[in-house]
Amino acid sequence: VQLQASGGGLVQPGGSLRLSCAASGFTLNYYAKGYAIAWFRQAPRKEREWVSCMGTSDDTTQYADSVKGRFAISRDNAKSTVYLQMNSLKPEDTAFYYCALRSGSVCTVLVAGYEYWGQGTLVTVSS
Repeated sequence: VQLQASGGGLVQPGGSLRLSCAASGFTLNYYAKGYAIAWFRQAPRKEREWVSCMGTSDDTTQYADSVKGRFAISRDNAKSTVYLQMNSLKPEDTAFYYCALRSGSVCTVLVAGYEYWGQGTLVTVSS
């Protein structure tokens, strides 16, 4: 399983970005139950923190309080891709963003709970 994250960039405060996480060697289809995919982020000199997760057995979604109402996680089964739509971006959202996959349909906020990781994509929110 390989995860490829993309879509980062420089955006002004209040702007939007959409991150993508393409899975290869693994099919994100409706019938492939029993896994969860998440986004984490890591700012300079800070711990990696959980941002959002989707449990694919029932498409439940969860968000960290810091992004709730501004970010949305979704997926395109045909493209085996998960997205993170980020709106109303703030300077404190600046970080490397990582997608991660775990077996088991229940989301967890723990970094150690995910077996597969994509490389980070940098999001910089600055005027």
